[in-house]
Amino acid sequence: MCARYSISKPIELLEKRFGIIVPKNVYQPRYNASPIQLMPVITTEAPKELLYYQWGLIPSWSKDKSIGSRLFNARAETIDEKPSFRGSFKRKRCLIPADGFYEWDKDHSPYRFTLKNNDVFVFAGISDTWENGNNIVDTFSIITTEANKTVGHVHERMPVILHPEDESFWLDSDSNLEAIKSLLKPFDNKLMEYYPVDRLVNNAKNDIPEVLLPRK
Repeated sequence: MCARYSISKPIELLEKRFGIIVPKNVYQPRYNASPIQLMPVITTEAPKELLYYQWGLIPSWSKDKSIGSRLFNARAETIDEKPSFRGSFKRKRCLIPADGFYEWDKDHSPYRFTLKNNDVFVFAGISDTWENGNNIVDTFSIITTEANKTVGHVHERMPVILHPEDESFWLDSDSNLEAIKSLLKPFDNKLMEYYPVDRLVNNAKNDIPEVLLPRK
């Protein structure tokens, strides 16, 4: 499961890394993002822009908007089978920029996971648009897979992290779905590291730089 993450890199770095336009009047660093919040994504429909979607997928056919609070993750193993996810997996994939994510161990102690080079990366995601009269909501879900050895020290699942060379392939609506699904695997544990963080991160209201710091 992935229920918290961060994206706090400067605008200039994001624009250079992804070759996109970042809306300067909207973007702000997020240190402790949680479901149902608006978060930046790069979509199949607009691969050169940074858009803001609600974290928590609401399938277009759903009559219940609140379902988004439960569908913030989609399991890689069944993403092409589950009715809530399979349409989005086929047609509306997205990239979710991040620079770290959090998981909790069995004792409920939080840890932060990053790349060893401290670079920004992306989670593999799916999106959908829900409409009810004049109420239109764009939403997304983060795809998860079994944990690699690094994350496995803390939790049995992890978000799917894509290698940079696979990002455009993931967004391409013409890409072969079998090949796309083959990307949904644990990231190379040798490229990752983790450290304990303060329980400040337990409260989503603590969206502050201090949650990134190692636990004292």
